[in-house]
Amino acid sequence: MQFVDKNKLRTLRLLKQLLIFSLSLVVFLLCVLTKSPASIHLDSSRAATPIELPLSTIGRTIVDAKGKVVLLRGVNWFGMETDTHAPHGLWKRDYKEMLAQIKKLGYNVIRLPYSVAGLRSLNVSGIDFAIGSNKELEGKTPLEVMDLVVQEAERQGLLILLDSHRLNDQQIPELWYGDGLTEADWIDTWTTLAIRYKNQTNVIGADLKNEPHGKASWGDNNISTDWRLAAERAGNAILGVNPNWLIVVEGVEKNVPGQKLPQHWHGGNLEGVKRYPVRLSRSHKLVYSPHEYGAGVYNQPYFSASNFPKNLISRWQIGFNYIASQNIAPILIGEFGGRQIDLNSKEGIWQNELVKYIQKNNLSFTYWSWNPDSSDTGGILLDDWQTVDLPKQQLLSQLLPPVQVQPPNQPSNPHVSPNPTPFVSPTPTSTAQLKVTTDINSNWETGFCVSFKITNQGNTKVNNWQLAFKMNQAKINNFWNADFKQQGAIQYVVAPLDWGKTIEPNQVRDTGFCAKKLGSDYQPQQIAAVSI
Repeated sequence: MQFVDKNKLRTLRLLKQLLIFSLSLVVFLLCVLTKSPASIHLDSSRAATPIELPLSTIGRTIVDAKGKVVLLRGVNWFGMETDTHAPHGLWKRDYKEMLAQIKKLGYNVIRLPYSVAGLRSLNVSGIDFAIGSNKELEGKTPLEVMDLVVQEAERQGLLILLDSHRLNDQQIPELWYGDGLTEADWIDTWTTLAIRYKNQTNVIGADLKNEPHGKASWGDNNISTDWRLAAERAGNAILGVNPNWLIVVEGVEKNVPGQKLPQHWHGGNLEGVKRYPVRLSRSHKLVYSPHEYGAGVYNQPYFSASNFPKNLISRWQIGFNYIASQNIAPILIGEFGGRQIDLNSKEGIWQNELVKYIQKNNLSFTYWSWNPDSSDTGGILLDDWQTVDLPKQQLLSQLLPPVQVQPPNQPSNPHVSPNPTPFVSPTPTSTAQLKVTTDINSNWETGFCVSFKITNQGNTKVNNWQLAFKMNQAKINNFWNADFKQQGAIQYVVAPLDWGKTIEPNQVRDTGFCAKKLGSDYQPQQIAAVSI
């Protein structure tokens, strides 16, 4: 048996404790300094695993902090770049409802336009506080409104891409300066936002300037017009204060040495990237972003070509997609949209072809627009700011991940749409107070879309309601304005979101879904709504 010096033993124990404490402190500091992605979870979609922020790029792909490929599938919600200095539609609905609906439809990112002058203003308009919504926005500046939209988007599981859409509130300038504002004003606004949202991790990046056109050039080294050089100056200034952001660079319209195509949309000409790439201090943060529209916006000559629509594929490859094909950088189509989605009109054919192209080439996109008040394109919402344009959403659903219907007793993602009310299967009989109108308003070979309109025919308001139906040979892949849950093999129960639970007398609530056909007996049956 050996003799042990007790004083020496105490000293060794103390040294061991100090070593453990020191190692723990080092691990803690490393997590803080590197902003460990494990602490940040945003669902990219209902069907996807969580995105670990921040985002970066590898070749043609956008990846998260764990290296998982991320496809951005989003909408443009405009308004902050106009004289209201707030997202449009808030005269009809609460901003939280709007964000929840965007998420429910399967989108994971919002391109949020702003104007430099708007963010410097103190005034906000276009919000109707009398409807009992948007109370948090009352008395706020435009920048504070942006803060609240960004924060609520994070709670809903949505990413935000900021877009410097205008300098003033009235028009889209050709260049990144003008309209009484300088390049320094533009870059200063960007660095201010980059610092402000440095710890707001769902803000993923900066779309530096919307649609350079006219005098804007690429690759000619003219300091006053070369957009490529200006994008480098702004992008590197942003990365100097916030290295986590993606830097999104649009194209120009013309003035590119050696360009092959005679016509491009504003911001759509990225032919110069091959010879004159944007050089950032962090090259793995660069994303290129063309804009693309159809004949409903402007009837370009190539829409009347004898080989239309086959000529579109080569145009898109020459104009922008060679960047992804040659593994130079990712492509995010920052804007595309239109009113026509049929297979007869030029615009409808173009829009269907582009959706197929995006799907085939695994490109990211943000659709123009969420708003119905875009005069030349319309939006995903109809003019009531509530109802979804079902044919348009059905077209876009080809690019969206399937929306998972939660099985019984499995809670929904709390960031998406908390609904504490337990599901009760209503008896499928008619009720005197609630009337259900069903319309299969899109029906094609492999799928269909259904809308339900629930009308309160009574003299008193309904404080909560549910809808039930049976459906045999179909699988829901997308729904809106409510939670759809499957109970058993063919029974479905629908519960409203928090904002839609109350139905005033004569008020109508709209919900619905799109589904894949699994056989000929696919139509919903035994449909009934009850107040609970």
